Amino acid sequence: MSTRVAELTTDGEWDAAVPLLRQLWSHETEAFVRSWREEDDYRLFGLFEAGEGATADSISRDEGDLVAVVGVSVQRVLHHARHAWIHDLVVDEPRRGEGYGAELLDFVEEWAAERDCEYVALASRAGNDAALSFYEDEGMERWGYVVETEL
Repeated sequence: MSTRVAELTTDGEWDAAVPLLRQLWSHETEAFVRSWREEDDYRLFGLFEAGEGATADSISRDEGDLVAVVGVSVQRVLHHARHAWIHDLVVDEPRRGEGYGAELLDFVEEWAAERDCEYVALASRAGNDAALSFYEDEGMERWGYVVETEL
């Protein structure tokens, strides 16, 4: 199958992406998930898959099936140089294990390098061993801890 990654910017594209995002953020409302679109630095990309015989160049958003999404931003914080922060990377549940997550992570690494980032980073919930194993299998390393307090 051929795939293509494209930035999701229209209402219709976000309509297709929200159910995927809510597979990760199931405790959040749809309105809250949609509000991320208003964040200046948040960019959402989708991985589209086309049917047999299609090529990556021939896949349009209208023709392909959205099978995975990734939300990213470029950040600079004290403990890291300029880096791409992955807010969410979700492959549609029935399509997991087919290589789409790795393909989307590769896209983010290329996208980040084009923006002079030195790292790609993310946080994963404690106990989400499957996600941590995936990221480690893709060459990412655990670094530090995230600590927080609810306000």
